[in-house]
Amino acid sequence: MTLVAAAEAFARPFYDAPERAYHTAAHVQSLIRALGGRGVLTPELELAAWGHDLIYDPRAADNEERSADVFGAWLAAQGAGVDVQAQVRDLILATRHAAPPTTRAEALFVDADLGILGADPDTFDAYDRAIRAEYAHVPDSAYRAGRSAVLRGFLTRERLYLTPEFAALDAPARVNLRRALERLA
Repeated sequence: MTLVAAAEAFARPFYDAPERAYHTAAHVQSLIRALGGRGVLTPELELAAWGHDLIYDPRAADNEERSADVFGAWLAAQGAGVDVQAQVRDLILATRHAAPPTTRAEALFVDADLGILGADPDTFDAYDRAIRAEYAHVPDSAYRAGRSAVLRGFLTRERLYLTPEFAALDAPARVNLRRALERLA
């Protein structure tokens, strides 16, 4: 079994947790397809895709760090090289979306992770509903305020997508984000 296949087998139980509505194996597979369809998928990107949302608790602010730790320990136990472990960790941490990516691989991974924002309206709307389901514990008024802030944060970026491979998603993403904001108003 390849390391990527083993990673999928390791990760699937995490992604199949019943409380997940968007951060599921389907999200991971969509990310992998987005990278593969653009001809930029590497084993490290595929590994990071399986590891990046391994831990997902909508009440926590450290999901990426915890995912990187759990997946990193698993990679080490599998005998993955130190360079692979470090690159995968950096890719996972880039999905915090807190700072600009520092490598092309990170930029591709972040763009793929945000690819859903530029999806067709029906797919985007299903994503938007799934995010609300994952935050069902948050009262409506607080959710509207918090989600609006997140979406506005994306809209204020000069460029949503940093790589040429994903640049065409910028315009549809902005339309989707504006529609979602209107619904939250």
